[in-house]
Amino acid sequence: MSDQPRPAPAPMPTAAADGSEASDIPIGLFRDCVALRDWLLSEGARLPESGDLLAGMAERLNALGVPVDRATTAIDALHSDYSGVGRFWTREDGVSFRLFPHGEVTEQALARSPFAHVYGTGEWLILDLRETPDDRYSIIPELKAAGYTHYITVPLFFTNGTKNGVTFATRDPRGFGDDDLAIMRFIIPTLSAVMEMRGLNARLDHVLRVYVGDGPHQAILAGFIRRGQVERIRSAILFADMRGYTHLTDALTPEASVELLNTYFDCLVPPIESEGGEVLKYMGDGLLAIFRESGDDLGGAAQGALSAAQAALRRVEEANRAGRFPTRIEIGIALHHGEAAYGNVGSGARLDFTVIGRDVNLASRLAKLNKVLSEPLLMSKPFVDFLWGDPELLGTHPLDGIAEEMAIYRPGKGA
Repeated sequence: MSDQPRPAPAPMPTAAADGSEASDIPIGLFRDCVALRDWLLSEGARLPESGDLLAGMAERLNALGVPVDRATTAIDALHSDYSGVGRFWTREDGVSFRLFPHGEVTEQALARSPFAHVYGTGEWLILDLRETPDDRYSIIPELKAAGYTHYITVPLFFTNGTKNGVTFATRDPRGFGDDDLAIMRFIIPTLSAVMEMRGLNARLDHVLRVYVGDGPHQAILAGFIRRGQVERIRSAILFADMRGYTHLTDALTPEASVELLNTYFDCLVPPIESEGGEVLKYMGDGLLAIFRESGDDLGGAAQGALSAAQAALRRVEEANRAGRFPTRIEIGIALHHGEAAYGNVGSGARLDFTVIGRDVNLASRLAKLNKVLSEPLLMSKPFVDFLWGDPELLGTHPLDGIAEEMAIYRPGKGA
């Protein structure tokens, strides 16, 4: 390998795809460059993990003679837990990723990074690291310490207005030359389009999962969106609500009320999900979840629902003792077994994917008995029929809107 430096290329815009990029491809490599673009649009676009797309592109660039030793992407994310995803590929370590949290820490890191510059100018940033001061960007010392000689940051502006980017670094003493940049310029518009398609699919998947739950989100993406469609599911049904919520929040600000609910749901949701349950609806201070039956193990769903309910009650009590609520709270949980039905209801183009049916109504009515019987956890006769333990009968009781009285139970002392 020659140590003679390659001519320093001039900066260029993100994707000046005016046709001239094709004429700059080195003779003999045009067909292979087109093959790389085709791979990005076909196989690369369908890869399960975005990190595999980054690795596949870097490896194919190297096969074309572009000396990429490190490649990264920074993609904006519409996610409740983080604002973006960084993916990293290096020749020696392969693929890794990092989640960028919401808030000031991420914003400050962005302000000190090359991405802030390219987002502002819309142009590529091409750095000869041997001539770049350490304090120009926060990442420069790290790149130098790892032996990289040249570093390129490319802004990618998606059609939805988000700002994203890709970087390339090399340890080649000659750095990146004009031929290398011509190849990059040729593939970047295609890479940007593929990354946007993947990003939009991920956003849609996450938003649906967050707002309607795992099972309904899969049904919606599968085309279950016509009004009147109904899917029936045999399951254990869990209904929980907070006692005295209206009185409790009367003196709270809206912000404090939201914080109370979030702390409350943090006590309920993790145990439900850890036992295989799905939260289908948040209804003010109420929560509806199901535990699907799986195969012939009919008692598994009921036992999972009971374990989740008992764990949720313990977490609420721990939060009370720790003073995490404005004042002590009490909750009631009702467990029933039956048929939950997903249904599309609404009018025109505005539908709600909701849970309906007699057994769902029965679970919500059962929850109203928690306060009447001064019991935090109640179970219906159809539910205890699937349990392995020995619950304690509390008698038969009428339920609002239900014609017949229902035998009601609480967990046995050893449960």
